[in-house]
Amino acid sequence: MLHLINKKLTFAFNQEIKLMNLSIVIPVYNEEGNLSILYERLITVCEKITKEYEIIFVNDGSKDSSLSIIKEFAQKNSKIIFVNLSRNFGHQIAISAGLDLAIGKAIVIMDGDLQDPPELIKELYDKYEEGFEVVYAQRKKRKGDPVLKQFASKTFYKFFRKLTSVDMPIDTGDFRIIDRKILDILKNMPEKQKYLRGQIAWLGFKQTAVFFERDARLHGQSNYTYGKLIQLAWFGITGFSSIPLSFIVRLGLFVTFFSFLLIFYFTFQSIMFDSIISNGIIILICTSFFGGIQLLMIGIIAEYINNININVQNRPLYIIEETNKVN
Repeated sequence: MLHLINKKLTFAFNQEIKLMNLSIVIPVYNEEGNLSILYERLITVCEKITKEYEIIFVNDGSKDSSLSIIKEFAQKNSKIIFVNLSRNFGHQIAISAGLDLAIGKAIVIMDGDLQDPPELIKELYDKYEEGFEVVYAQRKKRKGDPVLKQFASKTFYKFFRKLTSVDMPIDTGDFRIIDRKILDILKNMPEKQKYLRGQIAWLGFKQTAVFFERDARLHGQSNYTYGKLIQLAWFGITGFSSIPLSFIVRLGLFVTFFSFLLIFYFTFQSIMFDSIISNGIIILICTSFFGGIQLLMIGIIAEYINNININVQNRPLYIIEETNKVN
């Protein structure tokens, strides 16, 4: 049965059914080599924390046997929820699909590649029980990641904090535990270009960190290419800052000032030194310079307009093709 779920919908039934203590949301894309180990480790950790828990695996259009493996988990364990999206919608939207279905008082978000160690959930939960509404896992070391990727990641976080008023902690991913009230607010944030770690940081409330050393991938390759990371970073910047638009204004003033300098320089050269400068060269330089600036400014404005366009289209954020979740 094909389920169309609009992101604006809220789960009113949560008020009628009993919330369980813990939900774990895991987006999955081509992780067949990691799932069995992940499952065993998760069950061991969850049983130590509470008997009232659910683990929600969201299959985001995997091309391998990830879905069939998850279904096997669900057949032998009623605490396992599988959600199969109709196609690959992307990491952040897959997480959002799982969050919409979660009925835990506390909700853990983590990846399925075993780089987020399941054993850390106990530490996150202990901090949550101390009264923190958000407890995020902050990396001390990232094993297996290329040096360039680590440098780019840390640079982006510092850049993001300077561009926005959001105090997002450096070197954190989506691995964290959040309180139910945080989830309820997230579900009422309508933007389609999801950047969940930025949204959660923007909310405020009592937040703290648990530090850990991130493991290298056990099997497979990272699904986050540099292109996807750049796209996610751009969603974060355009979603939380208007500084790129302010930059356009300042750049326009600079170009105007620079053009006056060019005019003055060429006029001065012609009068004082009787120099002859090819009109073709002058036209080529000026056209290239100003054309490039105009394209840059139009491109930045177009990105903001595109974000508006995506949101006003009001299409479903994702489509669930199949799930064993009973509402």
